[in-house]
Order: sequence, then structure tokens, then C-alpha cells
Amino acid sequence: MNKLVKLIIQIPCFNEEKNLPDTLSSLPKEIAGVDIIETLVVDDGSSDNTAEIAKKIGTNHIVSLGRNRGLGYAFQSGLRHSLALGADIVVNTDGDNQYDARDIPKLIAPILSGKADFVIGCRPIRSHPEFSPLKKALQWFGSWILRRTSKTDVPDAASGFRAYSRETCLRLMVYSRFSHCMETLIQAGNAGLTVTWTDIRVNPSTRPSRLFKSIPQYLWKSGCTIFAMSTLYAPGRIFSWLASLFLLPAFLLGARFFYLTYFTPLDPERTYLPSLILLAVLGITGFLLLALGLLGELLRTHRRLSEEIIYETKVLTLNRKHPKN
Repeated sequence: MNKLVKLIIQIPCFNEEKNLPDTLSSLPKEIAGVDIIETLVVDDGSSDNTAEIAKKIGTNHIVSLGRNRGLGYAFQSGLRHSLALGADIVVNTDGDNQYDARDIPKLIAPILSGKADFVIGCRPIRSHPEFSPLKKALQWFGSWILRRTSKTDVPDAASGFRAYSRETCLRLMVYSRFSHCMETLIQAGNAGLTVTWTDIRVNPSTRPSRLFKSIPQYLWKSGCTIFAMSTLYAPGRIFSWLASLFLLPAFLLGARFFYLTYFTPLDPERTYLPSLILLAVLGITGFLLLALGLLGELLRTHRRLSEEIIYETKVLTLNRKHPKN
């Protein structure tokens, strides 16, 4: 007997009472290859009637976090509850109805066919009518950095319209409370999961973004997230690059000192002490960064073992609750 395929569409929300009805009403009721479709609203400490609206509309599951904990935490809570409810596929979308729900079948198709573990719905960045030239450029640049860091080819790394297989949900662990988009992409790419993407449509904007108040704030938070995740998942590479910024100038200063000392006429009044001090500072800093990279690689190995134990524990717990047929 084949196991029924269950899809849960999770919607992290914060004060979305005005937009949530349209978001929920637009979700598909039937999808080829899916036997059960359920909705899960994660109320991230809303001060309005988000939870009451979700209940009135008939949302299958509502998770209330009590206070505002951030999008990353709300997303992780949604994944945890979706797995506990027996989800085989989880789709994440926003409560502001930004993404066109008619593209959900296309979003989950690679997972249903077994061709992907993680699918990202990519917005039409270049032709998006509500994106300024600056925002388009920043989106392109940010996605380029994420592609390098995550070892994927996703053109819209900031999109929150995503589909996850059960295996992916078990593997992901979100540390940041700012956003899950960049962190989960880096994790999935470095964990060897098959990540792909598909073009999607978007709806007209209903409100400004609540993740950031200005572009500089967004750049700062995104940059900090990318750097933090990079040091977690590729510490040797990151610290080696940082060390090279100090070791290369140190090498050039050393070569200059060697040349001036042995291949030019000796000037008794000339002192090389400032250059030698700078060489020593740059060299010591570079080697300390290399040592941090080595230590980071050792810690990464330990973290991988810990994550594998957590993963196996999740699998055993869920298999007892939802045994496979």
C-alpha cells in the first residue's frame, strides 16, 4: 500500500489580519500527485487579530508563539510542527500574499518527481515593476554572493516562496532570527541536498517589508547572516581568504626589505624598523586567522556529528509517530 502524500503550506505571520484572508483563499485545494493539503499559520506574536482571522477562515493548524520572535524562529517552528503533523512536503509562503499561489504545483513538482529536495520560487527580478534599479542591482549582487557561498545556482536567494521535502525539513536548523532565506540555502547547498529553482509570478505589493526599515539596514543584516553562516559551514575557506589579506602584504614587505638590504647600497642613516613592525603585525594576524580557520574546521566536524545525531533522533521520533507503509 502506497503512503499518501501530504502537503502542508505554512505561513509565518506577524500582524497580517488584512492580507491573510486573500493569502489563504488563493491557496490550491487540489494538486496532482498530492493526496492531502493542509494549511498551517504561525502567529509570530501578532498584536492584531491574525490568529482569530486564521481560525475563522478555517486554517487547519495554528501555532501561536506568544511574542514576536522573528521570521527565522517562526519559520523553524512551522517546519517542526509540519513534520509532527506528518508532512511529506512543506511549502513556505508569506502572509502578505506576495507570491502567486497558483505556482505551488510547479514549485513542488521537482520534489514529487524525486529530482530535487529543495525548490525556490524565483521572482522576475529584472522585470519586477515594484523594484527600483538599485534594489534590482542589490538583489542580483546578493544572490551572486549566495550562489558562491551555497554552491547553488539560485538567481533569487531572497525569495521566501519555497518547497521542502521531508528529508530537507529534517536536515535544516535555523540559527538566525532575522530571516531563514539565506541561511537555509547555505545549509542545504553545503549539506549535499539537491537544490533547484523555478520561475514564479508575484502579486502587487500590499505593504512595505517588515524585515528591514532601509536598504542599509537590510545590507547590514544580510551581510552579517552570510558571514556568520559562511564561517559555520566553510570556516577554512573564509579564514584563509581573510588571512591572505594580511599575509600577502606581509610577504611583499618582507621581499622589499630583503631586496633593499642585499641588492641596494647600504644607507647607514636609513631605518627599516617601521616596515618590520608592520610586517610582524600583518604576519602574526594572518597566521592567527589561519589558526582560527583550522579551529573552525575542527568545530565544524564536531557540529556535523551533533547535527547528524539530532537528525537521526528526529527520524526515529517521527517514524514512531508516522510509520512508513
